[in-house]
Amino acid sequence: MSCVCILTPVVIAAWPAFSAAVVAAANSLGYVLVDEAVKQSQKSSNQNSDREVNLEIANSEVVTSVLGRDQHICVTREEVSVTFSRDARGRASVCVSGPGRTDDELRAIGQELSQRVVQKYVYQRLMDEMQSRQFTVVEEELDGNQAIHLKVRHWDG
Repeated sequence: MSCVCILTPVVIAAWPAFSAAVVAAANSLGYVLVDEAVKQSQKSSNQNSDREVNLEIANSEVVTSVLGRDQHICVTREEVSVTFSRDARGRASVCVSGPGRTDDELRAIGQELSQRVVQKYVYQRLMDEMQSRQFTVVEEELDGNQAIHLKVRHWDG
């Protein structure tokens, strides 16, 4: 028997799980984690030259009571800074800024990274759940569209 599962990414997690997904996704796309002190000094020195686009991560809700307000994590690549944060309602958002980029370019960068974050988070949650239910990954494939295809097996003993 086989089945096909298409996962709609709804992120419901504690901040540590979400921030781990941000770091993993960012690293896979060549971004590096930025210390907040460094980010603030860069922001003040580049205030007039940076364009900024704010996006909401599609289908995401960070809804646990243990999260503090105004939590954020920032990554950078090629003078573009991407900051993931949690607002007062618990929604994750992305702020993308960088000099010499159009709003459309910044929006595309933010969407690419946020989609990768959701994918990394859902993948890790799925793998944890499969392991807890004693499923075995038989085959894993990443296609040209960055979609992950998994074949899993479960034997009733």
